[in-house]
This record gives sequence, C-alpha cells and structure tokens, in this order.
Amino acid sequence: MIAADRVLYLQMRIARFDDQHAYKELFTSFYSYLFQFAFSFVKSQESAEEVVSDVFIKIWEKRKALEKINNLKVYLYVATKNNAFNYIDKQKRNATNSIDDFPAEFASRYFDPEQLLITADMLALIEDAINNLPPRCRAIFKLIKEDNLKYKEVAEILNISVKTVENQLAIALRKIGSAVSFDIKKTISSPVNHP
Repeated sequence: MIAADRVLYLQMRIARFDDQHAYKELFTSFYSYLFQFAFSFVKSQESAEEVVSDVFIKIWEKRKALEKINNLKVYLYVATKNNAFNYIDKQKRNATNSIDDFPAEFASRYFDPEQLLITADMLALIEDAINNLPPRCRAIFKLIKEDNLKYKEVAEILNISVKTVENQLAIALRKIGSAVSFDIKKTISSPVNHP
C-alpha cells in the first residue's frame, strides 16, 4: 500500500492545486483495497464499484477541505464503509451498522506459497481457515494482514477499540494456526532401526 508521507503529499496537491494527476494516483493506489472492502458489504461487483467511485467523487468535490483530514487512509475506509451501508439501506436490504452482520469473503493475497515454502494443500487449509473465521475476525485479519493497516486505523474504520482489534487478530491467528496444525510425526517417515 502507498506510504503515509506520499498520501499526505497527494492530499496537499489535490487540496491546494486541484492536481488531477495526484488525484489519479490516490485513486489508483487505494481503489483495489477499497473495492474489496466495499464488496465485503454489498456482495456485488457493480455495487462495490459504485460505492468506491462515490467516495472518490466526494473527495474531488470537497478537495478544498481535504487538508483538514488527519488520516486520509482511514477516512477513505470509513467513507467506503458508510457509503456501503447507505447503499444497502437504499436497496432495502437488511441493513445494520454492525460489522458482524456482514460475512466478509476475502481472497487471501497475504500468503504466498513460494515465500512461505508451503504446499498447495497447506495454502488451501490456510485460505479455508481464513474464510471460516467469524466476520469480525476475518475483516480485522484482512485489513491488517492484507491491506497493511495499523491497529489504530482498523479500530477507527470499524469503530471499535484498539484492544478489540488486538484480541480479534489474536483469535484469528490462533484459529488459523490450529486449523493448519499437523502432527509432524505423521508426516516424517519412520526412522530405520540401525543396529
């Protein structure tokens, strides 16, 4: 993900100079992350695209006030979450403001089989374990491990405490760890008895 100092620079360029190139860089840097986040709520590619596009349209429309935002990255995630809830309300679905009511489905990009030297079977176990996490654990795991957000940023985005983020991530990691644990004795062939 884009570095915080770069986000500040783009934020300043957009606010002070109506810099369309900075706006385009901001958009391309965050779009895929925000799209995945929106999709976890609205469950439709077109709807997620619309939600994220609306966020960026509002950013451009209110660009003169952009420098007043302390953490633009968190702001973008919160705006995306709020737009997703508003979209759901407009579509007359069972809307709620609880993250627990939206089972997020995230394709895990965090685990790279080559880097971690794990088999395709192990990767499948890990992805299955992630997909079987409770919604809040899964969302927090994705935001921290895949989107590289800080605990404090995730807490702000989901409107929960940092301690809750820490606890939920610990639960997620424990569940993933237990789901992929295996008995090493069963995987190693028996040693040959030497006289």
